[in-house]
Amino acid sequence: MFQGIFQIILTLILLVAIVPRLGKYMAQVFLGETTFLDRIAHPIERMIYTLGEIRTDDMTGWQYIRAILYSNLVMGVFVFLLLMLQGVLPLNPTGLAAPSFDTALHTTISFLTNTDQQHYSGENTFSYASQILALGFLMFTSAATGLAVGIAFIRGLSGKPLGNFYVDLTKAITRILLPLSIVGAIVLIIFGVPETLLGPEVVTTISGNSQAIARGPVAHFEIIKQLGENGGGFFGTNSAHPFENPNPATNLIETLAMLAIPASLIYTYGEIAGNKKQGWLLFWMVFIIFAVLIAIATVGEYQGNPLVNQLLDKQFPNLEGKLLDKQFPNLEGKLLDKHFPNLEGKETRFGWAQTALWAISTTATMCGAVNGMHDSLMPPAGAATLFNMFLQIIWGGQGTGTAYLFIYLILSVFLTGLMVGRTPEFLGRKIEKREIVLASVVLLVHPIVVLIPSAIALAFPDTLAGISNPGFHGLSQVVYEYASASANNGSGLEGLADSQPAATALWWNFSTLVPLLVGRYVPIIALLLLADSMTNKQPVPENAGTLRTDTILFTNVTAGVILILGALTFFPVIALGPIAEAFQIGK
Repeated sequence: MFQGIFQIILTLILLVAIVPRLGKYMAQVFLGETTFLDRIAHPIERMIYTLGEIRTDDMTGWQYIRAILYSNLVMGVFVFLLLMLQGVLPLNPTGLAAPSFDTALHTTISFLTNTDQQHYSGENTFSYASQILALGFLMFTSAATGLAVGIAFIRGLSGKPLGNFYVDLTKAITRILLPLSIVGAIVLIIFGVPETLLGPEVVTTISGNSQAIARGPVAHFEIIKQLGENGGGFFGTNSAHPFENPNPATNLIETLAMLAIPASLIYTYGEIAGNKKQGWLLFWMVFIIFAVLIAIATVGEYQGNPLVNQLLDKQFPNLEGKLLDKQFPNLEGKLLDKHFPNLEGKETRFGWAQTALWAISTTATMCGAVNGMHDSLMPPAGAATLFNMFLQIIWGGQGTGTAYLFIYLILSVFLTGLMVGRTPEFLGRKIEKREIVLASVVLLVHPIVVLIPSAIALAFPDTLAGISNPGFHGLSQVVYEYASASANNGSGLEGLADSQPAATALWWNFSTLVPLLVGRYVPIIALLLLADSMTNKQPVPENAGTLRTDTILFTNVTAGVILILGALTFFPVIALGPIAEAFQIGK
């Protein structure tokens, strides 16, 4: 127990140490200040601008939006064609044919929207060319797109021009994602993650049979998967696979990789807006909620399954509180208590603590990578993971999560302004009807595209949903899938028939396209229009009646607004899912 707690605390301490350094560096990059990578990055960026005939002028809100939509459309068509032509392209050592049309379409849109929801097993479905040239390409560009949106939104709130999407996209890749990925991939290779273009290794097992062990260019794929909040695994079992995440050292590196950029972006806001105090207050607010959710998940996993504990108590009543000897070598020298941690669906090299920390981190950052089976999490951890995807701001997706956080901040300013009878202001600019309407769109889109499709699927649990666990857990499985798609997360409880048989796979591949697309692009459009509206407003001089937003009191009000809105919107789902399941197995 104490080892697991120490691992979690160490990870959180390292995260806090990373945030100001990476946050300041990202602010320097997007403010156009001098950085240590200028000598390398400047020539590359100039070449990209020249070859692409890119104008670097500042864009309006609609120009920024059109640039995102056009570029994403072109990238999506390019990747879809690559996937469908997989059978005739090189770097296909196992001779894999093209995937089905619905799988290719779902995969393309899923990776394009930075969701990376997988209804397939990578080693059995896609060639090395598809993994590197198609999916790996989108891992960089989709993450950079989200980062660009977050930075443009911060600029708009601060009264600065939104910037240029193509410039922001390029800098996000050349100065942040690519350098960190190169260093991270080398470190992962050193710690045992493979990076090879050779085909599967055929070995002879102990029983004398032959077995093909899949491998490939995993290390570089793995690091951008984590850094870019992508989450799509090279292998079907994702970061639970020993080639993606072989040991506790790589597990720590990958956990910090998925947390580093979204957590640091809050500090970046403080630097760009010139209000570091507010940046730190918001960081600690999110950090505390994050830590509480980790505590809820770890306590639930440590206490284990009450049904299993009752069976063990009945079967081994004389062993409780005693040291086991060599009769049970896997428990040798361990003290039995009244419960066993929940180890179902977990890799023993990580254990209950690191799996619980990862589960909360991957749903908090909208990464979606997994190092254990989320379907086997206890109800407290299941509720915490759903809660993360419902809120989308702890720490949120790449760039967009930080923008969502400020949507809640704007609503908090509006509500407190109503209470004191003043026109609400944020960073010296008035919050008026247009801003509230756009903020409401951002917050309302998510529940609409999660709850309505969930209700349709639950109305046909066998023919459409393919639920493997009927009852309360089955409801969680369905809602989780759509929440994961809409929140651009990509993880799943994996108890659904979303890849086989063909009928239910077809339903999931097509029904999740709506949450994937709407959950990604409608909020982005609303966010950029809101930022454009704020940047065009005349600043209002601060006076004695101005509501300060960089105080502990206002930060607490914001936390209350976040929790109340999140709880009121999705509480019935959590009550009918994880909470009801907890009562069911605990009685």
